[in-house]
Amino acid sequence: MHMLKSDFYYDLPEELIAQTPVEPRNSSRMMKVDRKSGDIEHSHFYNLCDYLKKGDLLVMNDSRVLPARLYGEKEGTGAFMEFLLLEQKGDKLWEILVRPGKKAKPGTKFVFGNGRLRAEIIETVNDGNRIAKFECEGNFFTALEDVGQMPLPPYITHKLEDKERYQTVYSRELGSSAAPTAGLHFTKEMLEDLKCKGINLAYVTLHVGLGTFRPVKEDNILEHKMHSEHYHLPQETADLINQTKQNGGRVIAVGTTSCRTLESVATFNNGEFKESEGYTDIFIYPGYEFKAIDGLITNFHLPESTLIMLVSAFMGYENTMNAYKKAVEERYRFFSFGDAMLIL
Repeated sequence: MHMLKSDFYYDLPEELIAQTPVEPRNSSRMMKVDRKSGDIEHSHFYNLCDYLKKGDLLVMNDSRVLPARLYGEKEGTGAFMEFLLLEQKGDKLWEILVRPGKKAKPGTKFVFGNGRLRAEIIETVNDGNRIAKFECEGNFFTALEDVGQMPLPPYITHKLEDKERYQTVYSRELGSSAAPTAGLHFTKEMLEDLKCKGINLAYVTLHVGLGTFRPVKEDNILEHKMHSEHYHLPQETADLINQTKQNGGRVIAVGTTSCRTLESVATFNNGEFKESEGYTDIFIYPGYEFKAIDGLITNFHLPESTLIMLVSAFMGYENTMNAYKKAVEERYRFFSFGDAMLIL
């Protein structure tokens, strides 16, 4: 089936892009869509439990966002610099994106947070990214928590007052360049509540790369090259998935990142779930046969993004475009700090 990027375009008024998160977290709106019929109900996230059954399993991504944006200056000249940490390459060795790039030749040194963190550019790699070696007193990640800013997506222009608000309440494993945003709607109380009602919770880790925001450039979407991300599915989660499937419960992915982790594991292991770790560049678009999930909780995604393609694969192209049209009409809030969609 020949699919064009433009097939996934929808018109979004700019004022519907959520600039700030709602409080409390679970007070965001939630559109419930029936993936077979496309029927739509309007609700709120705190009512999630009404749509779930005892024995259902929610699978969440416990990755934690690195405060990966660093503002500092060049040693000697004091010129302003911005670093964005992309991927760890070794001990205190990172692949980074630098602005302005021409000031970052190998051998150049930079200072962040009054010297709390220092860096030297080692080499230039593909795409003009750099490899930088950092040094600091004590633990690198602690220094990063002190000095770094959250790498909010480009469409969020407001400053974030509280760094924790761009983390899920269950985040544990540091390593993402962006939040797994479907999980931002959960509060700690709500997770306890779900457990009390017999709904099981399990965790996977997928470190979200900035490639998530990379626009699809090719008109024919099949030519798009997906970025690769590191995932881990623990044995405990594999056991819970197998148990849920055996008992006729539903496996519901919280977020496209959890979905991609589960589908990758099922694909690599012929539909079997067992502890797995590795890299995945799975690209899910209409025509894909789902092997792991029965439901999906997700936010509203950018037009023409790989994420809206994934949603279309799960609940059908027509249903998806119709739901997005309705969301715009009903003035739902879009993207990272926006409202949620529950697809069952």
